[in-house]
Amino acid sequence: MRAKKVIVLHVRDDIEKEEFMKEVQRLNLSAFIYIHGKLDSLKVNVQGTKEEIREAIRAIRDAHKRVRGRLYPDRKGLYTYYPEDIFREANANISLPILIKTLELLGERVEVKEDYIKSSMPWREIVELVRRLNEVLSQIALQTTRQIREVVVPVSVVYNIDPEELLDLLVDLGIAEYKEDKFKYELVKNKEQALKELLEYLEGEKDEDRSDKEGRELA
Repeated sequence: MRAKKVIVLHVRDDIEKEEFMKEVQRLNLSAFIYIHGKLDSLKVNVQGTKEEIREAIRAIRDAHKRVRGRLYPDRKGLYTYYPEDIFREANANISLPILIKTLELLGERVEVKEDYIKSSMPWREIVELVRRLNEVLSQIALQTTRQIREVVVPVSVVYNIDPEELLDLLVDLGIAEYKEDKFKYELVKNKEQALKELLEYLEGEKDEDRSDKEGRELA
C-alpha cells in the first residue's frame, strides 16, 4: 500500500542545500522523493510503501547529518568527515593513512574514529588536498610499495618536492633501496623511522638554507 510522509530539514545557507541535494541524488532509494526548497529549510516529500518511506527518511537524515558535519565545525573547531565522501568528491583513490599523515604534517588537528575522521581543515580544502595527493600518488604508484608511498606522498605535497626526487633522496640516505627484480622502491626501515629520518634531513636542510640566507643579508 502506497503512503506519503513529509519532513522538514532546516538549513543555514545555499551551500548546505547544494551539498545536501548532491548527497540525495547519490542515494539509491526505492521511494519517490520530491524536495522543495525555502529560505532556511527544505521540505522533503517521500512517497512509497511504509518500509520504503522508513528507509528513505533514515537515509535522508543521515545524508543531512553528514553534510552538516563537514560544513560546520563542532565546539572544538573540528569538521566531521567520512573518508568515502572526501574521496568521491575529489574523484581520487588514496589510502586513509596518507591523508591522515599529510594533515598532521600540515599542522592540522586530526582525530580518527571507527567510521569517520575529524579535522580542523575545512571541506573544500581537504577535497583539494586529496586531489593533490592523488596526483602525486599516480606518479609513483607503479614503482613503489604501499609502505614507501605512505612516506613519500605526504612529504611530497607538504614540502612541495617532486616525488621522484624524494625516492632518490631516500636511497641516498639509506632509508630505501630499488629492487631490480621487482622494479620497485622499498623501505629498508620501518615506515615510522623512515619518515622521522627523512623529516629530520629536510628540516636540517631548511635550517641550513635559512642560515645561509641570514648570513648573506648580514654581509
